[in-house]
Parts: sequence; C-alpha cells; structure tokens
Amino acid sequence: MTSILYSFRRCPYAMRARLAIAAAQTPVHLREVVLRDKPQAFLSASPTATVPCLVTETGPIDESLDIMKWALAQNDPEGWLDMPPEGHDWIARADGPFKDALDRTKYATRYPDVDPEEQRAKAAAFLQDLDAQLDDWIFDRPTLADYAILPFVRQFAFIDRAWFDAQDWRALRGWLDRFLAAPRFESVMSKYPQWQPDDAPVSFP
Repeated sequence: MTSILYSFRRCPYAMRARLAIAAAQTPVHLREVVLRDKPQAFLSASPTATVPCLVTETGPIDESLDIMKWALAQNDPEGWLDMPPEGHDWIARADGPFKDALDRTKYATRYPDVDPEEQRAKAAAFLQDLDAQLDDWIFDRPTLADYAILPFVRQFAFIDRAWFDAQDWRALRGWLDRFLAAPRFESVMSKYPQWQPDDAPVSFP
C-alpha cells in the first residue's frame, strides 16, 4: 500500500515531515486536515489526533521526527541521517525548551501565568547558541538537524519579524532566509483543499 500522510500545511511538525518525504522522494498520499474539522478516518488512524500522522502498512507513525526518520530510512540521497551525534542534541533542545518558549511567546493568551517577554528571552538564548554553531548549516552540510529545526525557527521569526531581524544573528538569519527561498520549501508548502473521504488520492511529493 501507499502510505497516507495526514498533514496541515502551516504546522511546523507537518512541515518537517513533508520536507523529509520530499528529500527521500518517497511517495505518499497526502490528506490535508482542517484542525477544527478533523475527519473520522484521521481520528481513527492517529493515536493522539494530531498532525502529522503517517499511516503505513505496519501501522501509524504519530511523531513528526519519527516520520522524518522513516522516510529517510527508505531513501536518503542527500545523507541527512549521516549526522554527528550532537545533531540529536540540537533537535532535542529545539523540540523541548525552545518550542515551549516559542509557544508561550506566540500564544501568550493561552498561558496567562507566564511573561511572554521572559519566554521570548528563553527562546532567544537557544537561537543565540544556534547562531554561534551555524556557518551555512549546523554542521558542514545539510542534515536532519537543519530540517527538523528550521520550521520552528521560521515560526518564531514570524511572531515579530522586525524584532527577529534586529537581533545580531547574521548566520541564523541567512540560514533561515536561504531555507525560505529554496525551491524545496516552496514545493512542500503547496496548498491543498481539505481532504474528503471520496477524494481521489493526492500524490506527494
């Protein structure tokens, strides 16, 4: 069977799953989910009812990083998985403390007991470290770490792009801007209508 990817275009978790699937050139059937109107097929497939969810012949994969690794295990022509062990530490910091601070900055009204400025400072501390690590890429060429982290840096940057651009993060801004200008990013951000059960399959990439 062709695996099925339940996705939501703007979700950074779904974005990184699509990036890896596109890099691997592993065909899936994409189903665009509207989060306020989740279809029953998706709810039945996803143990957490969150996007992305990849339904494979051996069962669902419900974590975006696991979907990335699944795709690259099928085919990894650019060698994303050939990454120094420190790459996993960078991903863990991004997925943990940085994402927590990002959410509490972007969605401050959901967290009335926290100071969004303090949270932005926590996120900025991670980005300062990342800027110091970056040349063109986190390591000497693109790896899983770059594409696992970039969608979240994008999300943070667009909370207040003027503030972000005013920070002394030249390497980080260059890294993000090259990502946003790349044909691959454009290709994984194509718009799809909300999936309906009687729709013909949509091939991706």
